[in-house]
Amino acid sequence: MEERSNQVLNPERLKALEMWLQETDVKLTQVNGQRKYGGPPDDWLGAPPGPGCEVFISQIPRDVFEDQLIPLFRAVGPLWEFRLMMNFSGQNRGFAYAKYDSPVSAAAAIRSLHGRALETGARLSVRRSTEKRQLCIGELPTSTRREQLLQVLLDFSEGVEGVSLRAGPREQGMSAVVVYASHHAASMAKKVLIEAFKKRFGLAITLKWQSSSRPKHEEPPRPSKTPPSPKPPRCSLLDSPRPPLRLAQRQLPAFSRAVRAPPPMVHTVPESPREVTMVPPVDAAALLQGVCEVYGQGKPLYDLQYRHMGPDGFLCFSYRVYVPGLATPFTGMVQTLPGPTPGAIQEEARRATAQQVLSALYRA
Repeated sequence: MEERSNQVLNPERLKALEMWLQETDVKLTQVNGQRKYGGPPDDWLGAPPGPGCEVFISQIPRDVFEDQLIPLFRAVGPLWEFRLMMNFSGQNRGFAYAKYDSPVSAAAAIRSLHGRALETGARLSVRRSTEKRQLCIGELPTSTRREQLLQVLLDFSEGVEGVSLRAGPREQGMSAVVVYASHHAASMAKKVLIEAFKKRFGLAITLKWQSSSRPKHEEPPRPSKTPPSPKPPRCSLLDSPRPPLRLAQRQLPAFSRAVRAPPPMVHTVPESPREVTMVPPVDAAALLQGVCEVYGQGKPLYDLQYRHMGPDGFLCFSYRVYVPGLATPFTGMVQTLPGPTPGAIQEEARRATAQQVLSALYRA
């Protein structure tokens, strides 16, 4: 066993790696069981790579390190990132990921380097990475809202691009599909989300990889030939101009309080289906301005910045809202669907922002 350990942790190979790092000034960062180069490297000039730019490398001998691998894979095309999976003992785990500037470079790496023999006689396996970027979160409270969950995920992890909610199996809780900007971002989130939800909210969520198929977002049901039986309407306290008749709610209070979410979802329970009364929606931006004026805080000022379009088609905006009577601005992220004109998109983002600010004021 000792002989095998010395063979894996070859002192000469470790010394060669150290000398190469000094000569090339390459910087490696050890994070969560992997050693990373780039992401991007210091000399990178282009935009971040998109889908299809990453390759998966396996059958790497345990005494082969970045001083041999990075020059080999960098010779094919510009490298955005190279990640070698590591054990705590200092051995590599036999596989790595290389992300290139384009799918063309990634395809060239597969053609050129798959089956390439190293000095040790081992042959590398190089193929396209599946780049899973979607996680499925289960056992969420039935009162969870997409905006509130998005804000929580932005606090816990990086690279969140979209969230969709759906009813859990057998009507037990909710589940969510979370889309990340990269496989690496999703992998890092997968390592921390279960413990983070348990520690902050006392929630025992489930977490697994979601298939690469595009998640289905919440859409109104299509009309059927047979009209469904009437159900009690759902609305929030902020949207209702008068108190509901009777309240029925299912809520985990710690979850809403911690994320400063809007009030719990409630609905009226009428005496008969014919007594259902639909309440017209209220413009959140107008409501926020009215609340600020009533309390003498002045007219809120919006600073909206477009960030990117997620793979689900939603437009992502960051916001900063200044209320003159308050010392600290409200900040966060909102998502909207594309509209017919830039003005309509901006207005929809402003309403979504106002709704989040109202939620924070309500819980303050």
